[in-house]
Amino acid sequence: MTKQESVIFVINTLNKLYPEIPIPLDHKDPYTLLIAVLMSAQSTDVRVNQITPLLFERADNPYDMIKLTVEEIREIIKPVGLSPMKSKGIHGLSEILIEKHNGKVPQSFEELEALPAVGHKTASVVMSQAFGIPAFPVDTHIHRLMYRWNLSSGKNVVQTEKDAKRFFPKELWNDLHLQIIWYGREYSPARGWNLDKDIITKAIGRKSVIKDYIKTKKS
Repeated sequence: MTKQESVIFVINTLNKLYPEIPIPLDHKDPYTLLIAVLMSAQSTDVRVNQITPLLFERADNPYDMIKLTVEEIREIIKPVGLSPMKSKGIHGLSEILIEKHNGKVPQSFEELEALPAVGHKTASVVMSQAFGIPAFPVDTHIHRLMYRWNLSSGKNVVQTEKDAKRFFPKELWNDLHLQIIWYGREYSPARGWNLDKDIITKAIGRKSVIKDYIKTKKS
């Protein structure tokens, strides 16, 4: 298959598998999504979804959040890991949202990335899922699959994002990044990977990846 044929195959397969696309992190508005995404760094969505209700019960908006101390936030979110950094970020960005943005989450990459503990990926998720603005947040699943599918070199997430945006039509980015995440979890995980179930990689996968998989299975 040519690269373009591979891209069309990926889009068609993902649309068949995921016609309805659930959002992995539970939230009710841009602010709660921003906090949930920030908390998800180096943690699992399942774990975050267990902890956010406890935090949002106390504070689900920046005005209530700054009434909590950094230490109180840290105690609540400790199970998701990196709690010292995340609690400072949550408190700090809540203060800035009130001071600079009337308590609202801004709708620009520049303003989002200026907030404490908010990197490009977090900003991309918020822009895409909260505001419907085309973005292609790259997580570990997308980074792994773009390499397995021979659509990116796998050097770093910056390059993977550039390649994803180059190959896939802009109007599909917001759906596709979620579809690829779900596919990665269900059909093409990092561990316990079964190539026979992974219909996309089986059809268009990087030759060296498939060769290594077969070698590992034989040994």
